[in-house]
Amino acid sequence: MRIKVLGCSGGVGPGLRTTSLLVDDDYLIDAGTGVGDLSLAQQQRIKRVFLTHSHLDHICGLAFMADNLFGLIDRPLEVYATSETLAAIREHIFNWQIWPDFSMLPDETTPLLKWCELGVGQTFELDEQRRLTAFRVLHTVPAVGYAIEGRRGIFAFSGDTYADDQLWAFLNSLPQLDKLIIEIAFPDEQAALGYASKHFTPSLLAAELQKLNHRPRLYLTHAKPGCEAVIERQCKQALRGWDYDHLRRGDTISFD
Repeated sequence: MRIKVLGCSGGVGPGLRTTSLLVDDDYLIDAGTGVGDLSLAQQQRIKRVFLTHSHLDHICGLAFMADNLFGLIDRPLEVYATSETLAAIREHIFNWQIWPDFSMLPDETTPLLKWCELGVGQTFELDEQRRLTAFRVLHTVPAVGYAIEGRRGIFAFSGDTYADDQLWAFLNSLPQLDKLIIEIAFPDEQAALGYASKHFTPSLLAAELQKLNHRPRLYLTHAKPGCEAVIERQCKQALRGWDYDHLRRGDTISFD
């Protein structure tokens, strides 16, 4: 199993792309602006997209990807998300006013996009060797993270989240946890903003990690532009003793 980081920033700017992870070249977890770095051939190989929530930085690339693929693929691109997320993007994005409804194009019987509801706690068999499970996280809108179990290990992605015991309860229920991608959006000085927007800070994440029974390698994501250096300095103190990296666009996480 190989995860290519197309985007991992909490905003845009030179060299910065918002959240999107490419799993083994055929699945996407989230579809932020990082999708724009995929070639048309790479986009055509993607079978399914799994969305964590409806915020623009995690879904905007799906609109452009659908436009690119129109007329190029002969099967629907399946988009999996909770019922709340699907309802939000259909009402506010793919609504013929902001963007065409590609679940109706070229027609209802052969759509480009197929909306697929995925319930919290539901496990989806990606293939004979990989399975994905959605788990609830705390954010300002209904949101989930995803755990993927493969032959060589288990990794989880929190998506956008905040301190909440249900996150750790799910992760502790896994038989093992080798790698965890988890967000830190703001430095400690902006803890009030983190609380309001439901994003972690270094000190808060360090405190919450004490609830985790596993000891995975951590990959930190979603830092807001301009906050990266401060967050990295604070993590050196807060996460002392943890094996971690700050994700960068273009990074690859591999189980080989």
